[in-house]
Amino acid sequence: MGSLDGKVAIVSGSGRGIGRAIAAKFAREGAKVAVNDLDSEACAAAVAEIRAAGGVAEGCPGSVTEAGFAERFVRTAVEGFGGLDIIVNNAGYTWDNVIQKMTDEQWDAILAVHLTAPFRILRAASEFIRAAAKREGEAGMPRHRKVVNISSVSGTVGNAGQANYSSAKAGIIGLTRALAKEWGRYRVNVNAVAFGLIETRLTTAPAHGGATIQIEGRTIPVGINPDAFSKLAQIIPLGRAGTPEDAAGAVYLLCLPESDYISGECVTCGGGYKMS
Repeated sequence: MGSLDGKVAIVSGSGRGIGRAIAAKFAREGAKVAVNDLDSEACAAAVAEIRAAGGVAEGCPGSVTEAGFAERFVRTAVEGFGGLDIIVNNAGYTWDNVIQKMTDEQWDAILAVHLTAPFRILRAASEFIRAAAKREGEAGMPRHRKVVNISSVSGTVGNAGQANYSSAKAGIIGLTRALAKEWGRYRVNVNAVAFGLIETRLTTAPAHGGATIQIEGRTIPVGINPDAFSKLAQIIPLGRAGTPEDAAGAVYLLCLPESDYISGECVTCGGGYKMS
């Protein structure tokens, strides 16, 4: 028996990295998971991995910023699995620059993926959640649902070169706290997790080493200078950068029944380091 048996979850950006670790963790604990990624091959691979391990998953490839995606993502869970209990807004990437060199396109793209897309997904889920809460209440069988929005220490304290990302990740905390107040009546716990230094393809590739990702026709440079990465890791109280599995564990904690009286909070998962 898993701790999430009978639950249905959607996890955006779960074809790789942290999102994939979250989806796999949920599936191991008994949840049925709708997996999403911009890369359809990565999405399919994550679904196949979950199924090979005995879990239940369906893919919903596509861009979270695309018109109509949010409704399609919610339908994948509601129509495919018969419900929706957990929403994790994880999809995203960074596109850094100092403010005098940051273009409108950079600003708009990062706000769109980290803030507008989660808003749309939550709005799309609201009709099901409100109706389900009413049904369950009338039947005397209320149940809690969980929303976990992914933020960053860049959003809690800011980070040079990331005016767009820091703003978006601060904004998602505001969205979290507003929705916690709106959806408390429906027994939905809405929280955020702010990640510190986590080892993913966006952080472990050497900066200026030519590593890039492809995002909707754009070539985005990624990575952190290896010396800077090493220095950051050394000042983390726990002595290392986090793994995707560490990050998934923090999200998982906020989806357990034991967290049913925690809402409107932002938990930092950074090994004790908060950049402040």
